[in-house]
Amino acid sequence: MRKRFIFLAMIVSIIIASAWNSYPAIKNTAHAILDPTFGALLDFNITAGMLIIVFILTLLMSLIQKYATNQKELKEIRNEQKKIQEEMKKYKENPSKVMELNKKQMEFMSRSFRISMGSMVYTAVPFVLFFRWFGDYFAQPMLVGFKFFGILGWFWFYLIFSIIFSTMIRKVMKIA
Repeated sequence: MRKRFIFLAMIVSIIIASAWNSYPAIKNTAHAILDPTFGALLDFNITAGMLIIVFILTLLMSLIQKYATNQKELKEIRNEQKKIQEEMKKYKENPSKVMELNKKQMEFMSRSFRISMGSMVYTAVPFVLFFRWFGDYFAQPMLVGFKFFGILGWFWFYLIFSIIFSTMIRKVMKIA
């Protein structure tokens, strides 16, 4: 059942992304909501506004990840993976043992991935809407070619700072 919801979220996200310019209702609704809120932040101070937006989005994604996944099971899987990695270091001279441990590691990775994907149901569509909106916002004539800190486009700025914020938030909130 959960796989169906994840699949549905992916399909809806793809439809929204591809229909953004074809169906003005999608684009106009997103702009009507995001322009006066997050757009106002960016208009006030583009770098500080973008930092605030990235932090808010990362915090929301982290909260959803924490409460939409089985944290206990994820922590157990991560602990098992650490043990396997330590064993792999011990047996690095024995390729057959390393391969056996590597297979075990892959099983844990697939379980971890399956559990983590559950939160995607709640975040896929808003994430696509935000990215399409960012694309439109930074395509304005006065912002074409704008670089944060003189080198980063909006996508790379978002990616780098979301990784930084995510690392801090996960540590503080103890998210697996």
